[in-house]
Parts: sequence; C-alpha cells; structure tokens
Amino acid sequence: MTAALRRRIVVLFAGLAVALLPWLGVLNAVLPKRHLVTHWPLAWVGFDVALAAAFAAVALGARRRAPWLGAAATVAGTLLLADGWFDVATSAAGRALTVALGQALLMEVPLALLAFGIARREARALAGRRAAEAPAPSLQGAATVPADGTREAA
Repeated sequence: MTAALRRRIVVLFAGLAVALLPWLGVLNAVLPKRHLVTHWPLAWVGFDVALAAAFAAVALGARRRAPWLGAAATVAGTLLLADGWFDVATSAAGRALTVALGQALLMEVPLALLAFGIARREARALAGRRAAEAPAPSLQGAATVPADGTREAA
C-alpha cells in the first residue's frame, strides 16, 4: 500500500467515524420505538446463512492452511458479535431476553473471541512467513572499518 493511499484511507475512515457520531443522535431521536417488519424471517435467515458460510470458510481455511483463514475468522467473529447484539437488543423482556443473554454470553461472545484469536494467530504467522521470505539486506557497497580504525570501501 502506498503512503498516499494509506493517507486517503485514514482520512476517509476517520471522517466516517466522526460523521457517524451526530447521526447516532438523529437515529435515536427519529426511529420509532416499535416497528412491524414484513420480512423478519428473511432478515434472520439471511443473516444466519452468512454466519454459516463464515463458519464453513473458517473450517475450510484451517483445513487447507489457507492464507485467508485470518480474514474468514475475523468475519465469523464479527458476525457472531452482531448476532448476539441483535438477539439481545430485539428480544422482548422476560424469558426471551434471558435466553438471548445466555446465548450471547455462553456461546456467541466466547466463539467470537476464539475466532478473533485464530485471526490474530494467523496474522502473526503470516507476518513471520513474510519476514522469513524477505531477501536479506545487501552489504554490497557498504563501507567497512578495519580493526586499526581506518576506513575502506568494501
């Protein structure tokens, strides 16, 4: 990645983060407290299809020792946290909320942490492989200093 591209990415995503802050207040003020959703099953089934695909990608990536395993694990972990968040946030008070909290705390969050751990391990392993594959620095043309302290060209 070039330095110019890196700067553009920093500016873009920092700007998006800052711009989102006032938008949160707008959403909180204008969104209805209740809303009837016509395609509720489609939303959750579609989300769970994406989650199942992420799980399958992690399994396949681990089996093949694929370089994209860390990315797949990051996606799976993120989807797990989102699943837990929306399960809890959309549950009615009482038993449904208790079940959602239990699933989030006992399954979704621990599995997300495991997935993020896999991603971290893979990122470190990939960095190590890249460092090992990097060519050794050349000493050609470097000056040497003999034991007597005089300077000579190599």
